[in-house]
Amino acid sequence: MDISALRARHPDHWARACAIRVLAMDAVEAAKSGHPGMPMGMDDVAPVLFTQYLRFDSQAPDWHDRDRFVLSAGHGSMLLYALLHLTGTPGMGIDQIRAFRQLGAATAGHPEYGHAPGIETTTGPLGQGLANAVGFAMAEESLRATFGPRLVDHRTWVIAGDGCLMEGISQEAIGLAGRQKLGRLIVLWDDNDISIDGAISLSDITDQRARFAASGWHVVACDGHDPEDIARAIDEALASPLPSLVACRTTIGLGAPTKAGSAKAHGSPLGAEEIAATRAAYGWEHPPFVIPDDIGTAWLAAGRRGAPARAEWQRHLEALPESRRSEFLRRMTGEAPRRLAAVISRVKRAASADLPRRATRAASEEVLRAVNPVMPETMGGSADLTGSNNTLTPDLGIFSPENRKGRYVHYGIREHGMAAAMNGMVLHGGIRPYGGTFLCFTDYARGAMRLSALMGVPTVYVMTHDSIGLGEDGPTHQPVEHLAICRATPNTLTFRPCDTVETAEAWEIALTQTGRPSVLALSRQALPTLRTRHSARNLTANGAYVLAEAEGRRRVILMATGSEVEIAMAARDMLQANGIGTRVVSMPSWELFAEADESWRRKVLPSGPVRVAVEAAGRMGWDRWLSGERGSERKSAFVGMEGFGGSAPAPELYAHFGITAEAVATRAEALL
Repeated sequence: MDISALRARHPDHWARACAIRVLAMDAVEAAKSGHPGMPMGMDDVAPVLFTQYLRFDSQAPDWHDRDRFVLSAGHGSMLLYALLHLTGTPGMGIDQIRAFRQLGAATAGHPEYGHAPGIETTTGPLGQGLANAVGFAMAEESLRATFGPRLVDHRTWVIAGDGCLMEGISQEAIGLAGRQKLGRLIVLWDDNDISIDGAISLSDITDQRARFAASGWHVVACDGHDPEDIARAIDEALASPLPSLVACRTTIGLGAPTKAGSAKAHGSPLGAEEIAATRAAYGWEHPPFVIPDDIGTAWLAAGRRGAPARAEWQRHLEALPESRRSEFLRRMTGEAPRRLAAVISRVKRAASADLPRRATRAASEEVLRAVNPVMPETMGGSADLTGSNNTLTPDLGIFSPENRKGRYVHYGIREHGMAAAMNGMVLHGGIRPYGGTFLCFTDYARGAMRLSALMGVPTVYVMTHDSIGLGEDGPTHQPVEHLAICRATPNTLTFRPCDTVETAEAWEIALTQTGRPSVLALSRQALPTLRTRHSARNLTANGAYVLAEAEGRRRVILMATGSEVEIAMAARDMLQANGIGTRVVSMPSWELFAEADESWRRKVLPSGPVRVAVEAAGRMGWDRWLSGERGSERKSAFVGMEGFGGSAPAPELYAHFGITAEAVATRAEALL
């Protein structure tokens, strides 16, 4: 690439772009780690986007109608940080650039949501940002249909790299976006043909342009170092009703004399000698981390380019009727409607009175039938298991290009793409998504579920068929280790309710969360209503509680979750019949119980009695409640799974694996 010609033809653009390039080189060098090549290569595309197209106001980075910019290629984080700094975004001063990758800095190695304004999502695991962006675009379409284009009228822009497009989640995302005709989604592909190992041809022969076109996208290519050609391609993308891929042919590490265009520029500092030579090639004579006033002023002006549009939008918002304005702001800030508690209470009261015997997946549907009409921000969906997950209620309508007011998404068999898109919807604001698949298939969604927790976003995962209780589909579909995985994930609430009442309570908690995701593990098989006395209190919010107290001197405590609470109650009857006072503790959420006051935990799990836990899953994690919390290893036992399941009717499987009331009672008696 002849950078001298670029400098000569577009001097102002070149100066703005080089400000980003040198900040990236300097920050990576100071940190002694990082990825300088991608920012250096895309620093002709980014200035064109930020100075000509992106609708934003750097002084109001949370403006609800801003364009969303997602750096899916998160390893190139210094591109984003430099842009935020140069445009004057609050919280991104030069001190943060100098502190790149240091403890406590907003400028983490990969962009992290919540660390600084302007970071729309956490990226770094490749492909996640691209898939999040699909959710951003879906949220924009839904809200525009609901509130009108004067309140919601923006685009979602993505910079993605070769690695993003190689990850499997990318096909899930682009297939969904193509089907939904998300014409306000534009992906700028850093087509530099280099990964950490070397040339892309070492590992891939995919024709990415053809792949996107086959998935229903508009595709256009440009010279990623020619600002006029970049603008031409973006204009063409803006004119298309389809989502667009702009293939930007670039040189990684542009201008580095010995490392440009090679893997040497990808994932490590360039080194002082190479940086000095690159500065000379750029014609950049300023010290590290110093931006000359004229270039800095030009960038600050770009950062305020959207201020008039934001002011006009604000005037329109304030002129709206109070009810419409407050509803829009309630939804965008994630506040649950006041009617939710009353609706949940009615579901609980009806269940305690009618005592239905139903699967908790069906109980979940019953809750959603009541909740969805009063929570217009919910957007349900399933990864091609709607009838099994019970996630569609009659009032929702199907979200599609023909019906943007629809609130149910057919994601297809795309668990990972579904989870990541839901994260994007939450991050956008105004939408409370929930999506379903089988609990076993959290394996397919794991990357996005982990990021839900890391970002602290309240995505709701409806995971049905939660044990060997699903029966004949066999061990390929029967989760054994999955509850432990979900519970081991920090900042995640995992619920395994035992009946309709606990299911309603779990939903109430999930829908009022603001800082963490929820996993609802729900049964395929029918379960009895065990909470037979209505209580206005949400007992699930305590994590665990006494469901049935011992009659006589308390000698045994049985602990269980979900479908095995019924087994614990039957075992209690057997033990009580033998004169052994037995308490049953239902534990729908370990995380909430761990967070409960010590006094509550001591009340529920006092010292003294023997303890037996029963759950149709692996033992991992149970020892805290069995031998910790005033318990004793020699006075505790676990009844559950020790390996994978089998293919047979559920009752036969429970008997085969010894997860029965008789087995629980026998273990308890043996400990006395």
